[in-house]
Amino acid sequence: MTETSAKRGSDRGDRADRARGGNPVSRLFGAIGLFVRQILDELRKVVRPTGPELVRYTTVVVVFVVVMMALVSVLDLGFSRLISLAFTGSAT
Repeated sequence: MTETSAKRGSDRGDRADRARGGNPVSRLFGAIGLFVRQILDELRKVVRPTGPELVRYTTVVVVFVVVMMALVSVLDLGFSRLISLAFTGSAT
């Protein structure tokens, strides 16, 4: 190992020690900055839908929600009539 590479190796260790230690407030703001940079990097990778795709996806979601609301309403009505019949003897 040459003297130059030995210096480089020790420099890396010093930086790692300083990163672990040091001012807690500086580390906190550094971590927050890193977090925000990573979020922005990920957001740059997002592929946004085109106008027609957005309309199609919205339509699918609205239709699905309406169908689920109808299903839950029918089940609720059926169970309430069944409970009413079981406890009162009439299905009103």
